[in-house]
Amino acid sequence: MSKTILKNYIWLVDTINRAGSISYDEINAKWMHSQHSDGKEIPLRTFHNWRQKVEEIFDVNIECNKSTNKYYIENAEDLNSNSIRAWLLSTFTVSNLIQESAGIKERVLLENVPSGQKFLNTVLESIKENVQLQVEYKSYHEENSTTFILSPYFIKLFKQRWYLIGKSDKIRTYALDRIMSIEKTDEHFSLPDNFNAENYFHDCYGIVNDENLKPEIIRLKVSAKQSNYIRDLPFHHSQKETEKNDEFSIFEYWLKPTYDFIQEIMKYGSQIEVLSPVDFRNELSSMIEEALDAYPI
Repeated sequence: MSKTILKNYIWLVDTINRAGSISYDEINAKWMHSQHSDGKEIPLRTFHNWRQKVEEIFDVNIECNKSTNKYYIENAEDLNSNSIRAWLLSTFTVSNLIQESAGIKERVLLENVPSGQKFLNTVLESIKENVQLQVEYKSYHEENSTTFILSPYFIKLFKQRWYLIGKSDKIRTYALDRIMSIEKTDEHFSLPDNFNAENYFHDCYGIVNDENLKPEIIRLKVSAKQSNYIRDLPFHHSQKETEKNDEFSIFEYWLKPTYDFIQEIMKYGSQIEVLSPVDFRNELSSMIEEALDAYPI
């Protein structure tokens, strides 16, 4: 499938979803004003073919209200509940909007994504086929790269970086941008019967899942000013605001006190204080003291 055809499908989904309800003629009018049209309308047969392909690829149903002859997304609420589908549609929609606004391209600044995405196709094929990979990997903490056989379980996008989670000697997380080379092998593997990709990071902040840690209740005291940000952009799906006043809010989480969560909290300085558990509070305090020692007065 060409990238152009895929963009056309996503344009159709986005157009109908934003309109809520829209006729075929209204869709064509918007199409003619888009940079995709090339001055030609969407033939009715092509339109219905796109509807079918959208359902097959994205599991998004474009239905027609017979009384109004207007089209709508039958399962519109599912667009946001399915994270992969929502991310894909959102990414291509933004790309389309930028291309259609050629006059302001220089005023739209995007964040660079590391180069590891070039391995995505091979990784996804291996995941689909349950085929092992030969991976050459260079960690930030090692001087030399290592090569090993990996059973790819799943991938995760976190903070603009792609990560591959798989098993070599044990289940580990690998940043795609630290992979030097990757090749499919002829060896197949089977996922453990009780393994669930979504559950793997369920009790974790990001991409660190320390098997030696257990999830526990973590309580944070957040300044009133910073609480507005945390409230709109939660650290974790378990976030609950248990107390609120003019000076601060208390947020509770059920997750593992992993290193990457500590790093995230430290970004906010004095705006966030760990109240409990005590061990987690002490660990963070020690790291802050070490950081201060690097800047003697």
